[in-house]
Amino acid sequence: MPYEAKLYKVNDLSEGTLKKTVLPHYAMENAKIEQIKFKDTDKQRAVYRVEYNNEVFCLKKVYFGVQDLLFVYSAIEWLYRNKINVPRLLPTREKGRFVQYNNMLFILTPWIDGIKCSYDNIDHIMASISYLADMHNCSEDFTPVFGSSNRGGFENLANSLQKHFNQLLNCSNLAFKYKDGFSKTYLNNFEENIELAELSARVSASIDKKNLKTSLCHLDYVNKNIIFDNDTRIWIIDFDKCKMDYCVHDISYFLRRLLKRDNTKWNIQTAINALKVYEEKRPLNLDEYRYILAYLSFPQKYWKISRDYYNNISKCNKSSFQTLISKAVEKTEFHAQFIGEFKQYIEDKFKTKL
Repeated sequence: MPYEAKLYKVNDLSEGTLKKTVLPHYAMENAKIEQIKFKDTDKQRAVYRVEYNNEVFCLKKVYFGVQDLLFVYSAIEWLYRNKINVPRLLPTREKGRFVQYNNMLFILTPWIDGIKCSYDNIDHIMASISYLADMHNCSEDFTPVFGSSNRGGFENLANSLQKHFNQLLNCSNLAFKYKDGFSKTYLNNFEENIELAELSARVSASIDKKNLKTSLCHLDYVNKNIIFDNDTRIWIIDFDKCKMDYCVHDISYFLRRLLKRDNTKWNIQTAINALKVYEEKRPLNLDEYRYILAYLSFPQKYWKISRDYYNNISKCNKSSFQTLISKAVEKTEFHAQFIGEFKQYIEDKFKTKL
């Protein structure tokens, strides 16, 4: 039966059920199993900690089909063979790399003991961005196994950002129409945010995509997926979103998650230092810096919150959205200052005007 993306009852994913139906395929009938994560969304997933014979494993229900899973398996194996620390998919009794039960797919990997990357630890940040360069360097020529899906990103950033820019303009029209508390906060912070969005759209339109280097990309390279083990070695986990893509997409995603935090608050020196560390192993050209600038410039949270609010204004919790937009604009000034300084840094580095 082909895999179908559908939701399953919690009972189908109970520890007792999986102990009887999935773990026997790994000869672990007597293992101790504990659910540690469950997301009951359209991409339903579940994660379990399994203990057996003094060893610890991670059992995971994936939310995609066999072809995508084969791509993920291929990516992990490729990286492992190129000396990147990744938890490999363990074989079943039948020598397979996954278990299919009740039209659901499960994988088992070693449990990686350690601590997640701390964004408040500068050594963790620099080691993580350096390791990302290693991953990109070794996977430019990545080829998945036969039967895999052909996972590729390569989104047209300019088209996406222009669309989002237009949505911000539309939200401003709606804000003038509704004139409620949320709309007041939105309009009070509109000028700085629309300037950030305009710069983002303009710079992205100038990128020559032929100059953007490609490789296998993780696409969720954030602190929870970067583990430092007891010997301070880095492990990369959770390749559910991996694709062939522009390397700068991975870099930009990592930096945005790092910089938007309260403790980091768009620190320009942290960003520049991280990029210098990456470039020690993998230099970046002007178009790649344009991509990073455009990606980081767009006011992502301001856009997303306002879009969701006006799309659901008749039924949403207005008080909750008011709290969200108020918190989102707290760092707008820091964001704008960062983008101005980062733009100047790029112009000085490449002796050009953006």
